[in-house]
Amino acid sequence: MNLDVLFLPRFALPGQLAGRAVAVFDVLRATTTMAVALSRGVLEIRIFDDLDSARSAAQGGLLVGEVKAVRPADFDLGNSPVEMDSTELPLKGRTLFMSTTNGTRAIVAAHEAAMIVPAALVNAAAAARLLIEGKRDVTLVCAGTDGEVALEDVIGAGAVAAEILRQKEGWLLSDSANLARRLYESVRGDLRGALAESRGGRNVKAAGLEPDIDFAARLNVYDIAGRVDRGPLRVVRN
Repeated sequence: MNLDVLFLPRFALPGQLAGRAVAVFDVLRATTTMAVALSRGVLEIRIFDDLDSARSAAQGGLLVGEVKAVRPADFDLGNSPVEMDSTELPLKGRTLFMSTTNGTRAIVAAHEAAMIVPAALVNAAAAARLLIEGKRDVTLVCAGTDGEVALEDVIGAGAVAAEILRQKEGWLLSDSANLARRLYESVRGDLRGALAESRGGRNVKAAGLEPDIDFAARLNVYDIAGRVDRGPLRVVRN
């Protein structure tokens, strides 16, 4: 089986993701927030690539998202794993309508894949297990930040690549997958520091949301991973 990493969604060639199992990473913060939401019993997370589409679709559901890392005034929750973890809003059995600058757009961009798994450091082992169960070649897609490669997403992809190798032998890694894996292994002892020094980390700190960095830098604190269903695009618990 083959394992590849794309450092940005736009690096995918036409048809490149078709038939493959794909994990999408927006470690700071969308895919981390999704893992938290599923752990709190959310029924589904509807995925949108712009705020207005999420607004239009949300009929009694909870709006989740951000603009430049900050929650829009009319949204119920921001794109914050800390906020999702601590909110007193009832979440069990609810539908979330989510749009973010990078993460949800990356999931939309990967729509042709046979299987899509939102993944992060907080659930790297669970995401790897789900990808292996798909019995397909795997591509790990980094969402990036404003169209540029994001250090934290490459680290997240490297963590899942390492977990895939640990859980099952026989994978053939591309050079980009090896780069991501080696980067992750080089910073594993200080994931928080690596995330904080990234551009995404600096953006989160500038928005006054630094606790989200500490939260997202924790490895394998959730033994849960979601998958993306189509029509409409939605993340559900596997």
